[in-house]
Amino acid sequence: MSLVLSLDFQYTTSIEKLWSALTDSKKLAKWVLENDFEPIIGHRFQFRAEPNEYWDGVIDGEVLRLDPPNSLSYSWAVGAEKHMVVWTLKDLGDGKVNLNLNQTGFSNVHGLEGAKHGWSQWCGQLDQVLV
Repeated sequence: MSLVLSLDFQYTTSIEKLWSALTDSKKLAKWVLENDFEPIIGHRFQFRAEPNEYWDGVIDGEVLRLDPPNSLSYSWAVGAEKHMVVWTLKDLGDGKVNLNLNQTGFSNVHGLEGAKHGWSQWCGQLDQVLV
């Protein structure tokens, strides 16, 4: 059975600035991890963190879908776990944008809870990139 993580975040910004924070490699590095992401369908990339005793620090991905500035999806693979991440942006008006994250493919609750904690922390830092 595959478990699904779904989170919503609201930001006071334009949808274009939020899109840029999701698709610009340098901006992604400021709120997620170092990477070689490019917003090109089929582009294979990696997020990289410091390795530790539990993990080599590498997340492999491939851009699967782009619909600027509304949605972006990519694969997310760590070891044997292979997920799909889908970001959906919605302009709420009055300078506010909703960012929805759906990550599918979790094989256990432990992984889902870890991802929930990680994304909540990362998305909490996203405001720094939107100024």
